[in-house]
Amino acid sequence: MSGDRPTMPPVRLPSDAELARDALSAPLLARAAKLARWAGEEGIPVGVGGELLVEQLRAATELLGLAGDEDGDAYAMDAWQHALDTGLVDFEENEGEGAEGDAEGAEGDEEPEAGEDGSRGTAVAGEELATLTSGSPADVLELFLGGFESVLADAAAPDLGDIADRIAEGEDLDLDSLDWDPEGEADFLDGVLGNLYLLTALEQSDAQHPVPLPALAASMIVPDDMDEPTDDILEEVSDAMMRLDDQFRLLAPTGIIEYRPVDESLIEEVDGEGHIRESVDGVVSDAPEEEDVSRYGMVSLTPLGVFAVRDRMVQAGIDAPAVGDLADKGADALLAALPGHPETAARAEAELWLARRTPADAARELLAAGRGDDADAPSRRLACQQTLSLLGADAGPAVREVLDDRELGGLARVWLAEHGAADVPEPGEDMVFWLTIDTIAAQLAASGDTDELRGLVESLVGQHGGFFDAAWRVDHPATAEVLEAMGRLHPEKKIAKEARKAAFKARSRG
Repeated sequence: MSGDRPTMPPVRLPSDAELARDALSAPLLARAAKLARWAGEEGIPVGVGGELLVEQLRAATELLGLAGDEDGDAYAMDAWQHALDTGLVDFEENEGEGAEGDAEGAEGDEEPEAGEDGSRGTAVAGEELATLTSGSPADVLELFLGGFESVLADAAAPDLGDIADRIAEGEDLDLDSLDWDPEGEADFLDGVLGNLYLLTALEQSDAQHPVPLPALAASMIVPDDMDEPTDDILEEVSDAMMRLDDQFRLLAPTGIIEYRPVDESLIEEVDGEGHIRESVDGVVSDAPEEEDVSRYGMVSLTPLGVFAVRDRMVQAGIDAPAVGDLADKGADALLAALPGHPETAARAEAELWLARRTPADAARELLAAGRGDDADAPSRRLACQQTLSLLGADAGPAVREVLDDRELGGLARVWLAEHGAADVPEPGEDMVFWLTIDTIAAQLAASGDTDELRGLVESLVGQHGGFFDAAWRVDHPATAEVLEAMGRLHPEKKIAKEARKAAFKARSRG
């Protein structure tokens, strides 16, 4: 296949309207909006930087229906900070002493004057609140993405509560003493979300098939060439799981992931830090029962999460296509891309492309793009055949136009036969063998030596006596390569040897 494949497989995204509805219903943004409406135009008194005072925090927690939750105050504070970060709430400082009069003499870092209630300013509903009700879906998503970036930065930051406790105990802290690498932490979390995105794009993960947290952590820690993780590596995986558990708990309210946290009974505190009580060896190296591994945490990206992570990738210059990107491109671009798509994404992409064209025009364009004798041509023709299969009988006249074409005549006959067409001329032996070599070459490029291809090879050789005597003469660029593969795949030594001899003859023919 071509080396020009996209960096990431394509993903299927809902419409902007659907994504915007998901964003608005996500717990964090929904709570932030509710608090912004509560602040209103008249505003509420707040502390330094806009933080809620004790009385206001209590009221906010009750307003959000979280008064009975042991973490209710924390959720309310998170929602309030999110409202500030996204512009749903604006903070206006009190004027400092002597602020009246000539502003020229005011100090830029002057402490805001405290009100009688201890407040340092007033928080009011911000301009962005109107975006949630009257903005377009794209406007809502832009606001959501800005808030997501803030939460992501917080997730990669160290535990501020722990830092405050250590400072209170008299420790002199800096980045080195915190053992915190800001860039490394951000890259690690980006890598984890990237792995989740890849699994989702490859259709190996969704809400019904979440990824176990140990497997996700191991994908970032365990070297690819390591058969059995060492104790040190397993310890790193365990530590990474604890970090991810904290980070995913913070990210879940944004709506980008569905997360089942680590079972609290598995966590023990050692030297003030949480650790997995039991070894993760069994859930990293083996294949435990789903009900067992779920205790260690399960996570999946939501459609909103796929949208958000893809946006970060695009901003970083990564090619992260979405299904539908090729709808207005030519057939050459479509056929070049489809072989690298997962099956359902390929079908969806093809359907969107066909929807913009008449059946006859689509067939002609596809068939023209399928021609060629370059290394990628077999894959293009297979993609052409698969896309043509989605068209009805209206495409028949266009397909018949290539019946005499050496490269396309075979697949044209297959299509016409599958659609019950009459008067389809029988292919000659040369065309049958050429199509056979072309098809196997495409499957080799797509999947390599698979059990499915092995079965096809056995069937072909069994149905055609003297197969290799005819096959090595086929004037196709991939003939020798295909015959060598048939030699590898066929289980009978005698036939495998015949295939290798045929491959040698094909190469010697020049």
